[in-house]
Parts: sequence; C-alpha cells; structure tokens
Amino acid sequence: MAVPRATQGQIDLDLMTRIASGEEKAVEDLYDRFGSLVYRLAYQSMPTRAEAEDAVQEVFVRLWKTADRFDPKRAALVTWVMLITRRHLVDKLRRSRARVKASTLDEAPQPGVGAGESERFEQDERFEALMERVNTLPELQRTVIVRAYLGGQTLRQIGEELNTPLGTIKSALSRALVRLRERSGEEFAL
Repeated sequence: MAVPRATQGQIDLDLMTRIASGEEKAVEDLYDRFGSLVYRLAYQSMPTRAEAEDAVQEVFVRLWKTADRFDPKRAALVTWVMLITRRHLVDKLRRSRARVKASTLDEAPQPGVGAGESERFEQDERFEALMERVNTLPELQRTVIVRAYLGGQTLRQIGEELNTPLGTIKSALSRALVRLRERSGEEFAL
C-alpha cells in the first residue's frame, strides 16, 4: 500500500536532512532506495559498465552534496533523484563528446555542428515539464511510471520489489498514463 503523499514528503525531507547533516546511514538508505534505478539509467546511457558504475557514484556524491537543497514541495524525492541523475549523465556524455571533438580539431569543420543543441534544450525542457506532471501523481502511480519508463523495469519486477500484486501495478500504470494525458492535453510517447 502506498504511503500518503504528505507523509512520504516528510519522510523524504527527513532522509535528505539526515544526509545534509552528514549521517552515513542516511546515505546508505538513499542508495538502498534509489541505487538500482540510478544504475539502470546510467547503464543504459553510458558506453561501458565501468563508466556506468562511476556515474552512479558521482550521482550519489552530487545527491549528498546538494541534500540541503531538496524541497518536497517542489518535487518528490524520486523526481529530484531522477532529474539530478539525468542531468549528470547528459553532462558526462557531453564532456566525453567534447573531448573527442577536441582531439579532432585539425579535421575540416563539420557542417551543422551545434545544430542539435536547441533540440536537446527543447527535449530537456519537455522532460522537466513531464517530470513535474509525473510528480503530481499519487505515490504508487508515480513510482510505477518512473521505474517502468525511466528505470526500464518490467511491471513484474516493479510488483516484486514493491511487494504489490501485478494487477495493482498494471492498474496504477494505466491510471497514471490516463492522468498524464488528461493534464497535458496530448498523447505521450512514453
């Protein structure tokens, strides 16, 4: 059964406050809660497993350093973790591309270099807007959306991890998608 949203927000705030105060056990709790989700995203994004593992460590260091900035009124903890993870992975990939480009400076310039920057910026804005809408969903629906679409988990895996029947997970996903479509007025290609 899902924890009421107000209560979950307070639990998340307490966790991040403990992390900001330097409590090692709190960092372990955060990792236990989101480590597999962050790793799945990193593994899907990074070229090698070693780079994915490094990225996960870097994301959790970033979460630890910015713990005092978490505000449950602005975003659920899962949304905040996902945004930081996504930004970190994008930054890491951009830096690695920049190193590759810097090593090939003696080559002729490529037409249209940088043309995709506005598209990426637009995608980042759309992703943030989507995550804001996801954040308004009830906890179970939000968790299922994030784990299924951002974390790449199957509905069966989500049900097993949450100790929730598969039918309940499927219903939560269906309801979440309906709510997201209603709130956006457009079809999502999740």
